[in-house]
Amino acid sequence: MLSYCPRPLIPIIGLTEMAKWRCASAAKAYRKRTIRRHKIMKPLPHQELLAIVDQDDNVIDTCARHIVHATGLMHRAVHILVFDESGRLFLQKRSMSKDLNPGLWDTSAAGHVDAHEDYDASALRELREELGVEHDGPIAPMLKLPPTLENGMEFVQVYRIMHNGPFVLAADEIDAGDWFTPGEIDARVQADDLELTPTFKMLWRHLGGTASA
Repeated sequence: MLSYCPRPLIPIIGLTEMAKWRCASAAKAYRKRTIRRHKIMKPLPHQELLAIVDQDDNVIDTCARHIVHATGLMHRAVHILVFDESGRLFLQKRSMSKDLNPGLWDTSAAGHVDAHEDYDASALRELREELGVEHDGPIAPMLKLPPTLENGMEFVQVYRIMHNGPFVLAADEIDAGDWFTPGEIDARVQADDLELTPTFKMLWRHLGGTASA
């Protein structure tokens, strides 16, 4: 399989003998930058590995999470919307320790699809890890968003379930959580509330505003 995950390769540039001396210093500097870059970006011990996909969402490789984000490779994510019986939606406030969107309000549970994992399995895992929910029933897909710069080049599969709580929030992932009516969320999204993550606002708009279970 052709690997799309960056590897520490030294490029071979075809040059005439006459021209080689002119770019010797530039080539040396290029090699130093290349080696330095890949030392920084090499996989770390116990690093989360993600599935890398092509434009049709076919898996073509696996790569460390920090490399995926640094290079803009297309990958997969899941977002789960948890509604209660009255139609309110539970939102989580992302931990301030998160590297992306710290302290912003996001979908009920969300995360990357790991290597060798499909969307459904990832969604069930995120519910368990982030909210302490062991969901045994069907998990209903709502929509799938294509990768864009706004959502970090992710194919985003969105699901919904009904659950009234209470939840056991993952302390390292979530600082707080609360229930909101669809009308409250509509108003915040229409106002482009900066306390909501860009991906959540994008998927809520794709749902046509007021979503319900």
